[in-house]
Amino acid sequence: MTVLFQIAGTVVLALAVSLGAVVFFRTVRVQRAPIGTFNGRDITMTMGFVLVLPYVYLALPGATLPTLLALAFAGGLTVGYQAVVPDGRIRWALIAALLVTVMTCSLAIGSDSPAYWLANSCLVGLIVVSATNLNVQGGMRLRHVALFLLALTAYDAFFATVVPLTQELADAIQGYPFAPTAGMRIGGLAAVVGMGDLLAYALYTTAAYKAYGRPGLATALTLVTLFGAVAPSATLHITTAVTGQEPSLVPAQIFFGPVAFLGYLVLRRRGPERRMAQVPAPRAVRRTATRQPDPVLGSGDPRPV
Repeated sequence: MTVLFQIAGTVVLALAVSLGAVVFFRTVRVQRAPIGTFNGRDITMTMGFVLVLPYVYLALPGATLPTLLALAFAGGLTVGYQAVVPDGRIRWALIAALLVTVMTCSLAIGSDSPAYWLANSCLVGLIVVSATNLNVQGGMRLRHVALFLLALTAYDAFFATVVPLTQELADAIQGYPFAPTAGMRIGGLAAVVGMGDLLAYALYTTAAYKAYGRPGLATALTLVTLFGAVAPSATLHITTAVTGQEPSLVPAQIFFGPVAFLGYLVLRRRGPERRMAQVPAPRAVRRTATRQPDPVLGSGDPRPV
């Protein structure tokens, strides 16, 4: 029962966030920052941020960590969902309500309660969806994501087996609200996925869809299911059954990163990746564009966009 719950829960989480990011990509256009073209330097900077951030978390006093996470989540949500809720007052009110719900559930009924995990998972999922679209719509391509995942594979392998930084960070956030994890705990059953892993799955899936349409989406979802969700969970229980000792941590990117890169190489044979300019705009955006009056004629005739 424990094995099935963990595998099923992990699959549902990974697919829900990945598909949520694709739905957002298909229906909403975020405002792109004028940062130029995404390139290898951006990958290096992102990886540097990933390397430094855990040390910052561990250096903070316990009570400061959830405050910092709440501020980071609030900032990410207000930027990512500006196009969804244009009114800033309403947007901030909704964000505050979600943060207060997570905090209330944590303090009132505990961070192990199903209500807390449901609220916190919604918060983490929304953050991942917005962060994914800010990057992919901002110029990140499937090639960039695949290379980033390879680097993340090496990072996870090193800091999970040689230097136990990942486990130390997991222990540091245990019991605090706004943990960067999503999942569910019911009694002795648990299925939990880190926000970093969910972001990896969502980035890969959305970038694959942007680059190659439905074939890219099908490839990405298959790899996310088999190697992002099933393989790490199954390995945890198989290792426990064989050795008699449960591993403290099984890094998911060790399984997902290499096959995601191979998936990119297979998809690349279809031809060059589509860019944002080649992706059909959402219907709402097209309707808005066609209603714009001609600046010279002043007419409302539809214009091709």
